[in-house]
Amino acid sequence: MNHSRLIRKYITLFATVITITATATVAFPSDSIPEPITIDRKGGKPTIPEVPRDEAICFALYTVQDNILKLSAQLYPLRDGESREVTLQIHDGTNWRTIARSNVDETGWLATFRIEDWDHSRDHQYRVTHPGGAKFAGRIRKDPRDKDEIVVAAFTGNSNSDRGMREDIVRNVKAQDPDLLFFSGDQSYDHRAHTAAWLLFGRQFGEIIKDRPTVTIPDDHDVGQGNLWGEAGKVSKLRGGADGGYIMSPEYVNMVQRAQTSHLPDPYDATPIGQGITVYYTSLNVGGIDFAIIEDRKWKTGPAGLIPQQGPRPDHINNPSYDRASVDVPEARLLGDRQLKFLREWGQSWGNAEMKAVLSQTIFAGGAHIHGSHNGRLLADLDSNGWPQAGRARALEEMRRSFAFHIAGDQHLATVIHHGINSWEDAGVSFCVPSIVNFYGRWWWPLEKPENHPADNPLPFTGRYYDGLGNKLTMQAYANPKMENHNAAGYGIVRFQKPARNIVMECWPRHVDVTEPGTKQHPGWPITITQQDNYHRQPLAYLPTLNISGQENPVVQVVDEALDEVVYTLRIHGTKFRPGVFKEGVYTIRVGEGDQRQELTGVKSVAADDTSTLDIEF
Repeated sequence: MNHSRLIRKYITLFATVITITATATVAFPSDSIPEPITIDRKGGKPTIPEVPRDEAICFALYTVQDNILKLSAQLYPLRDGESREVTLQIHDGTNWRTIARSNVDETGWLATFRIEDWDHSRDHQYRVTHPGGAKFAGRIRKDPRDKDEIVVAAFTGNSNSDRGMREDIVRNVKAQDPDLLFFSGDQSYDHRAHTAAWLLFGRQFGEIIKDRPTVTIPDDHDVGQGNLWGEAGKVSKLRGGADGGYIMSPEYVNMVQRAQTSHLPDPYDATPIGQGITVYYTSLNVGGIDFAIIEDRKWKTGPAGLIPQQGPRPDHINNPSYDRASVDVPEARLLGDRQLKFLREWGQSWGNAEMKAVLSQTIFAGGAHIHGSHNGRLLADLDSNGWPQAGRARALEEMRRSFAFHIAGDQHLATVIHHGINSWEDAGVSFCVPSIVNFYGRWWWPLEKPENHPADNPLPFTGRYYDGLGNKLTMQAYANPKMENHNAAGYGIVRFQKPARNIVMECWPRHVDVTEPGTKQHPGWPITITQQDNYHRQPLAYLPTLNISGQENPVVQVVDEALDEVVYTLRIHGTKFRPGVFKEGVYTIRVGEGDQRQELTGVKSVAADDTSTLDIEF
């Protein structure tokens, strides 16, 4: 490879772009172009195997929210003459007892159950049975509210380039014993054969799914397209879908969503979008960690026809003279008004919640520079949720109001990013977990030197940057693909440590044994942040220190009276809290929940050195 020629090419291509950031300087280390990688493909067409009739139930998924159990059972296709009814049974300590029956939907071969008044205070052994002799059994766990640490295992990108089993992941996850599993999307890469791919997914991961609550949400490949700008359900007319909308029929999209999300808690607002396509955005509380589950791309605007094409595709910008601000058009949407309203209301609701987190398909930044192959550099990628910039800012603003941490995937590149809206690190932290199988590699490989690079960080490209759309981000860790790290494949573990209000991120490679002493994560991990790092905006004033008696760890909400707007809401740790605010003014402070809440109005902000206090007694 001629590195000198490629370096000269990139100097010319990016000279104009580099001038956008006055403080940035070009850095060309000796390895400024990553080496190409290769993958041993083990794919092939998806097939549905013929199974013995006593194995006709492949796997089951469940969640419990507000004492409502929702469970879905995925079957192999049933034969003519076979019963279409399955039963859900619970073991009462002596016998199996049938608690519900459900008919199998032949469009996707799924059966669903919804059980109210579920006793979530203890474990239950369950099984789904079919009259032909098939059984699938597992354990519905009690809510782990008494645990100090709630553990989430997070996955993305189950590429069809390798259809093998995932024994290494399953073995490690069973040893780590998480309280929740989260699959952020692309469980299937077979665009027109979801049921076959979904059954393979069940064979690969059913052993860990059967015994713990699991969130699965579909992304673009699951619903049959390479990228997705759902644009509220319109019909896409362009190959690639960049004009916005869905390529596959609404019947197909709904079948995919039914398979992957029927077991999730009831949607916040179940009103379908265009073409009758269903929605699933909702919330799930596990052990006092309250998760918002959102649909990043269902309302997202397509770029084709909205902004000038400035690269080989409508969503790929490679024009070195492009204006970042010009592509942030006011018509473009990201989450849409419905989900922003949901995030705002969810962020203010803290019943049985100690910390908040958002689960979604991908992160709100352009987190990669090189796509697909070692020389596939892009200036900006409009498939990333760094675009549209204004929509990205609105999403981050709602998330930070509740100090919500963000877990996502899709990017084929593990990263930890501290997002900024107006100032560096003034919004939340996201963990984009690595792909299960990373056939399509991406690299974080900036041409600019970072600002505020931590001297003790072993990764050279960490620190403050602008992404290709001008969004502020602070890169804390990334896992670029190499041959020796199996192309940076793996999965993530997140530990929510409730007493300390800490969040620990772990990034585990494929083909290691986590039970072996000395087993290492991807370089740069683990990373620990605090809950309040997710709204790390610098206060410009303060409110008097709150001294609270009669409640331990109460909820505190701060409201800007001039704007009649919630600044933030969180459950504090302890009984003393000094609220920071971001402009001088008059505020309302609400402390407590429900009937046990006190409200103080007309509270004036004070200077940083002011020692005044407010006593609140319950």
